[in-house]
Amino acid sequence: MLKDKVAIVTGASRGIGRAIAEAFVREGARVVICGRKAETLEQVAREIGPAAKPVVCHVGRADQIAQLVEATTREFGRIDILVNNAATNVAQRPCLELDEGMFDKMIEINLKSAFRLIQAVAPGMCARGSGSIINISSVSGIRPQLEGLLYSMTKAALNMMTQSYALELGPKGVRVNAIAPGLIQTVLSEYYWKDDARREKRIDDQPIRHLGQPMEVAEIAVLLASERSSFVTGQTVVVDGGRLLSAI
Repeated sequence: MLKDKVAIVTGASRGIGRAIAEAFVREGARVVICGRKAETLEQVAREIGPAAKPVVCHVGRADQIAQLVEATTREFGRIDILVNNAATNVAQRPCLELDEGMFDKMIEINLKSAFRLIQAVAPGMCARGSGSIINISSVSGIRPQLEGLLYSMTKAALNMMTQSYALELGPKGVRVNAIAPGLIQTVLSEYYWKDDARREKRIDDQPIRHLGQPMEVAEIAVLLASERSSFVTGQTVVVDGGRLLSAI
């Protein structure tokens, strides 16, 4: 579905980002995978195959984002797909224990990085009249996460950023969507699934009774990146096993 497309996937050294990179390569894309550690990225690229190119990039730094986009464009000539997946959750604590340093860090990584990348990549997509941008959000951006004020806040803002870009870039041929995963088995979410009792309680609260896997999110990303979703933009697709459903 993505034959000869060029994609950037941030935070692709593990978890959801890596699964998306693997799925894109499987579908014929050339994928630039980025993260902070060269050694880890190079190992992941070897495991995925020659269609994956590792580029070190700390998404919290504007100069490194500019270098990432420049390097990708120089090597491949264009960028067809952007996946803003990199995120952090350094402020998981009661709201009254938060400070401005945590606030700024969460904005920088979870929100401003997506803004910077879209601002750098979207003009080329608009000039060509095609492109797909996918922001990896969270169900925590739809419902508040207990003791997760800053994570929920940044993901909610990312959902609105998705809609705003979709509204303005759609007439220029660029689609912008988000994916909001529920509990997925990644390092970032291990607090919720490593403990047996906590994991089982979470799973019992959702209609689909298994722990979500990164590839289950990646398959939705493939669809949104491809022309099979050509009439879909501005959406936040929830992938949570039905956890947000509620019955009266």
